[in-house]
Amino acid sequence: MTTHHARRFPVVLITGTPGTGKTLHSQLLSQELAETTTQMKHLNIGDIVKEHGFHEGWDEEWNCWVVDEERLLDYLEGVVNPAEGPAETGFILDHHDPSLFPERWVDLAVVLTCDNGVLHERLTSRNYSEKKVTENVTAEIMETCLSETRDSYDAEIIVELSSSGEGDDEIEENVGRISEWVGKWVEDRRNGVHGV
Repeated sequence: MTTHHARRFPVVLITGTPGTGKTLHSQLLSQELAETTTQMKHLNIGDIVKEHGFHEGWDEEWNCWVVDEERLLDYLEGVVNPAEGPAETGFILDHHDPSLFPERWVDLAVVLTCDNGVLHERLTSRNYSEKKVTENVTAEIMETCLSETRDSYDAEIIVELSSSGEGDDEIEENVGRISEWVGKWVEDRRNGVHGV
């Protein structure tokens, strides 16, 4: 059995319906924190699934990989909670399925939400099929990702942020808020405070 050492850096989940800006937020957060003493490694789960073959093939109907969750989670466990001691960085988990990760991994769960019209435009511009666009816009209307996040994590670590804006201000503000939270989390750990 692996011993998990106390983490020095947090794990932040950035989740939301496809098209809400998870990857952009994750990349910008990682860049912003790289300029401080806190390193946060962006883990794009979709890319990891493709690169390492953690899937059971391609789903033609939904135009996506069928994730092999067990192999993916075994791999991520070694990254996020390495056996030899605490990781040298924090991590940003970028994925649309918040229920995939064990609750003990996640220190902050950020759910990005988006106006349905804006989301429809974004997904259409990605050349998603009409079926996939409709499915994702419906999931956003039904707040599927938000309720799955609420079912998976404690309410006090969940933050809902709007990501509908066309300009950079909203994204900058969101990234700034998350970055500030990360800085405080790291500082609290250095000072021996282990609350949320």
